[in-house]
Amino acid sequence: MATTETVLKNLLKQQHLQEHRQFVRAYDKAASTIDKELIGGGPSKATFYRWLGGVMTRLPHPGHCRVLEAMLPGWTADELFAPWHEGVPLQPRLRPAEAGPRAAAQLPQVIERPHRLADLSAVFTSRTEFTHELPPAVLFDGAMSVRSAGLSLNMLCQQYGDRALGALLDAGCTLQLMFLRPRGAAIQAREAEEGLTPGHLSMLTDLNIEVTERLRRKLSPDSAERLHIRTYDETIRFNITIVDDRTCVVQPYLPDVRGLDAPTFIADRASDGETGLYGIFTGVFESLWERAEPR
Repeated sequence: MATTETVLKNLLKQQHLQEHRQFVRAYDKAASTIDKELIGGGPSKATFYRWLGGVMTRLPHPGHCRVLEAMLPGWTADELFAPWHEGVPLQPRLRPAEAGPRAAAQLPQVIERPHRLADLSAVFTSRTEFTHELPPAVLFDGAMSVRSAGLSLNMLCQQYGDRALGALLDAGCTLQLMFLRPRGAAIQAREAEEGLTPGHLSMLTDLNIEVTERLRRKLSPDSAERLHIRTYDETIRFNITIVDDRTCVVQPYLPDVRGLDAPTFIADRASDGETGLYGIFTGVFESLWERAEPR
């Protein structure tokens, strides 16, 4: 899915708020003027950068929209998330009250976002595209909780790096990592499904488990207690990564398709408690975790 710079990104550039930390401070300040319950509810870093790049399937939830409209008076949420084209002046459109009844009749009607999208916030056609648009550093840096279940967990174990994982744990992050059991029946079935040499995926998974166990041995006792490793031996259907109990990344395992070529979906937990895809896949993770074997 190609990304497009949004009007929001360029407006924030004008105010020097395109970095996540500065944006969150301004977000909370605006939230305090409209609804104090929205203070502290700003987007995660990953979500924020999706907003800037236009990597979205629908508008953010209404609370976010209200705060953004308070931060940037004169702009509606629909306009803020519209693509920006170089050379187009960043001036808010006239509102019906400002332009008179004739202009109001000519304003396009906003089409309500379909409910069937639930809490889905971004879709990528492949894992490669996903990691290009949202590198592991954007997704994980500063996280206080990461839960991940899949096959070999390369995104965390190979693409993020030992030092970065160690720094997360030393900063108080809790990691729950769940690997498909090497040489188990499920991993052998997946090797056959992908047409790989027997033992290929087992070797890669063994390597990543060894990497995380070696890291755990090097950590302080307090940090080591926050790194939990388990394995499971069940038909693999999804790679699920949940960051800070707010953002869920889901990648299905498809027949005859390598994991890198599988589509990737992102769901954000709804602040209003509405049940959506986030809750469904969090439940899948928790169920697998209960049945998995600790290492």
